[in-house]
Amino acid sequence: MRNLLNELDSKERRFGSGWISGVTGLFLAIASLATVICFLFPQWFTVEEARSYYVEHQALIRGVLFLGLLCAFILGVISITLRKNRLLGFTTLTLVMVATIIGGAQAKPLEDDPTTIYFGLDFFFLNLIFLGAIFIPLERLFKRVDQPILRYEWREDLMYLFISTFFVQTLTYLSLFPSLQAIAATHWASGIREWVASQPMALQFIEIMFLTDLAQYWFHRSFHQFPRLWRFHAIHHSAQAMDWLAGSRMHVIEVILLRCFTTLPMYLVGFAEPALYAYIIFVYVASVFIHSNIKFPFGPLQYIIATPRFHHWHHGKEEEAVDKNFAIHFPFIDMVFGTWHMPEDRWPREYGVADDPVPTGFMKQFFYPFKKSASTENHTATPPPSREP
Repeated sequence: MRNLLNELDSKERRFGSGWISGVTGLFLAIASLATVICFLFPQWFTVEEARSYYVEHQALIRGVLFLGLLCAFILGVISITLRKNRLLGFTTLTLVMVATIIGGAQAKPLEDDPTTIYFGLDFFFLNLIFLGAIFIPLERLFKRVDQPILRYEWREDLMYLFISTFFVQTLTYLSLFPSLQAIAATHWASGIREWVASQPMALQFIEIMFLTDLAQYWFHRSFHQFPRLWRFHAIHHSAQAMDWLAGSRMHVIEVILLRCFTTLPMYLVGFAEPALYAYIIFVYVASVFIHSNIKFPFGPLQYIIATPRFHHWHHGKEEEAVDKNFAIHFPFIDMVFGTWHMPEDRWPREYGVADDPVPTGFMKQFFYPFKKSASTENHTATPPPSREP
């Protein structure tokens, strides 16, 4: 496994070296094998709300799966032919063989017993493909810095994306539980909720953006001000390279608390479901966008809506960037509360955490907030200049 990871991180990536075909083929092989597993155990590894869609478009999905296996096989052969180290190619061919043996494009469910517990294996790959298809080309065309797609610590960030999507059912339940309880306890406000839900969808969407951003601003700021909370949030700030995948780096405890805190006003006020779903999709893409490695002249728009340069200053290691730009939608919220910072035509030089370095590796980072640290124990509510956000 270590040798395979070293090959993925190899510096020999030029066109014709077999690395591009090997990595692409390996991804297709893994995605194809995951799809076969979803066909075999749909009740365990697919999101319940999407199953009817899969059944309806089963022929198309099986066709794409067959094409994916075929392309992975061809790319694996090409990699073996071109590359001295044939590990990428042979691993790709092995995964294609396993996927084919257990059913391939003709895989049938092995059991039909329904279950209320499921994991989002399909959700993970759909998210990865969707976001990658949008942001990888954009970061190639409008890149701020020249960095590889598989840059430093990409594996950690990919694992964070996997956790947040694979355990989608559990995280969703924990995130919405406070909101559902609050709604049940305030049934007397049903008339107000009906009035809110009757507003035009566009107006509801803007209202949701403002309320959630205001709630998120103070939630976010508190995680910078209080040492115990900072240890969780420091995981997110430990990313030393910014791109579309960096935003996924967030401790699962913070994920749950953040979603609980920001969804509460959305559901408690009573916005209509179409407006809620539209916002959920929007904020998901927007949160990826503001972390992306995209440099684009947004002009006056950058003072109205959050852009990559605005949020990159939040992640900067410079002293001037400490505790700045907490909003995720509207920079004017930071302007009102005195935390706005966006120097003209400048970007941060470095990213990450300086004085209390977060360890590398997903498991070490998971336990990091629970370990005692002298620097954290002595951390004051107002961070000293030496501590970078």
